[in-house]
Amino acid sequence: MAAFGRETAEALVDGRSDVGNGGNFDVTELREADSSSVSSYDKILPWALDIGGSLVKLVYFSREDKSTENDTGKRVDMEKNGVGNSNKYYPTLSGKLHFAKFETSKINECLDFIQSNQLHRSSCRHQEVLVNNNIIVKATGGGAQKFADLFKEKLGINLDKEDEMDCLVAGANFLLKAVPHEAFTYMDGRKEFVQINPDDLFPYLLVNIGSGVSMIKVDREGKYERVSGTNVGGGTFSGLGRLLTKCKSFDELLELSHQGNNRVIDMLVGDIYGGMDYSKIGLSATAIASSFGKAISENKELEDYRPEDIARSLLRLISNNIGQIAYLNALLFGLKRILFGGFFIRGHEYTMDTISVAVEFWSKGEAKAMFLRHEGFLGALGAFKSYEKHGLGDLTVHHVIEQSPVVLPHMGQKIHGPLLVELKDYRSIDCSVWEA
Repeated sequence: MAAFGRETAEALVDGRSDVGNGGNFDVTELREADSSSVSSYDKILPWALDIGGSLVKLVYFSREDKSTENDTGKRVDMEKNGVGNSNKYYPTLSGKLHFAKFETSKINECLDFIQSNQLHRSSCRHQEVLVNNNIIVKATGGGAQKFADLFKEKLGINLDKEDEMDCLVAGANFLLKAVPHEAFTYMDGRKEFVQINPDDLFPYLLVNIGSGVSMIKVDREGKYERVSGTNVGGGTFSGLGRLLTKCKSFDELLELSHQGNNRVIDMLVGDIYGGMDYSKIGLSATAIASSFGKAISENKELEDYRPEDIARSLLRLISNNIGQIAYLNALLFGLKRILFGGFFIRGHEYTMDTISVAVEFWSKGEAKAMFLRHEGFLGALGAFKSYEKHGLGDLTVHHVIEQSPVVLPHMGQKIHGPLLVELKDYRSIDCSVWEA
């Protein structure tokens, strides 16, 4: 476990859950921890995978050990919380929902992680539906089929494939309804949480930026339509970036872009109009007229440009276009709420700012881009949730409880202030489940 500690959970949100019939959110302290704290949980329960073209996303639930020994030396379960009604009572299990990711090209690292943490030997009776003595694990994404034989050979696991779009939408709906301060806006260095009323969630546009981009109009639970998309997405950024800068990984390329200056390569409006705005049509001198446009007129070769500047220009090009296409689709279908997810974003401030500026510009300030804190795990969460609908046991996610160090001030429909934890790829969140 130690070898994967910091990669698995940069931040753990810890605390107590008062579930009961009211489902109230508890406010306790926030602390950072290494994922070795998972050892304080007595069972790994359900887990699910989203195996995409670029990344493998893993979600798993670990049950908190709330048992103790009685006078006879036998362990006694001390968990007493539950939910229910006059007809039936469902005891709840408190624990953590953990998130981890791996590069698909290095999928053996994912297999090693599963094996070293014995996820494939989960003692949860809900998940151990056997087919020829193999455990079934829910999975989505194209890799769920592509790598099915590998998982069966190495771990004795049968991957049960769930529809990718179904999982994306189910995961997004789950986060937006169950996790407080999940959605936020970001522009000019300012983050604002958006408090969304679950009864007023629909309709919205979900923009999932993976290797490519899908734009999904979500009308209600179980009803959605993929209305558009583009092949220029995270895979484009990673692929072109690797060719142009020799970076070996997405994270390395993203870090490189942070140090760059796109104005060295991009042709701006001011470059065309002598440093002046084109105010008649609303273009400032700093607006990009042509991405990579300066490379046309300059007598330079690729090696004459800094990799940092190339990465920055490429990131801006892709983010700008995604933001514009997303808004145009929202306008076409009369949608005011636009939510961006997928591992292309990764909480990267410049990426979020570029997308937000694009939406702000093309909507003339009438629409705002919103982002999700668990942006990259929508598909994996949807696959995780699919256990309940297929009757592979009677485990049902009840709700998620996240703790904050203070009660945040509410101003209208927004919670103002910094994010409670840094926007990392890996985290765990407190949650409770029904065990029917």
